[in-house]
Amino acid sequence: MTRPEVLVAHQPAYLPWPGYLSRLLDVDTLVLLDHVQFAERGRQHRNLIRGSGGVPQRLTVPVLHRFGQRICDVRVAGTAWAAAHWRALTCAYGRAAYFADYPLRAVYERQWERLTEVNQAVLDVLLDGFGIKVHCVRSSSIAPEGSGTRMLADLARHLGRNVLRVGTGAMRYLNHAVLAEAGITVEVATYDPPDSLAVSAVDLLMRHGPAARTILERHGQVTAVTA
Repeated sequence: MTRPEVLVAHQPAYLPWPGYLSRLLDVDTLVLLDHVQFAERGRQHRNLIRGSGGVPQRLTVPVLHRFGQRICDVRVAGTAWAAAHWRALTCAYGRAAYFADYPLRAVYERQWERLTEVNQAVLDVLLDGFGIKVHCVRSSSIAPEGSGTRMLADLARHLGRNVLRVGTGAMRYLNHAVLAEAGITVEVATYDPPDSLAVSAVDLLMRHGPAARTILERHGQVTAVTA
């Protein structure tokens, strides 16, 4: 059952991890926080796949950016990376049972100008593959006021939401007084992976196909935070 009252907001991520997707299973909208500052060491342009011998392999989209630049303004540097990433994905999953079932190759055959465009294209393949039907909204199109918790509260106001769903890391910085004043309650989404390899959700799709969604459902959990 879809819960339209829930706000899930997350920075755009390249080849996002399963927990990124598991928190979307019962919502109808994902707000992509593309108006916030790009973090060079973040997952906005890099992530891990299952490499040779099961060892995690990092794939990074090279970008052109300056300090303090918004994610939505970050440009992709060159085109050679796409062929290299596709070769890595083919080496990692080319023999996987469901490798040919998802149109991921098309992402790497196009030329991209902005990082957000690459991330959206990859996310679209993953959402469709996992059977997750959400509408993606870019925060830059809303221009919320404030930062941190106040920004999230303003997004909730714009979209008419009264429940904020976050990951465990967000609990360190949330200002619960601000949320309470806005009439917003909090849920924490967790994901306990079936193995110890913390890699992209692409791994689940390629190896498990239609059963990948069931794995997300089985290993993801949402808990309401009580005052």
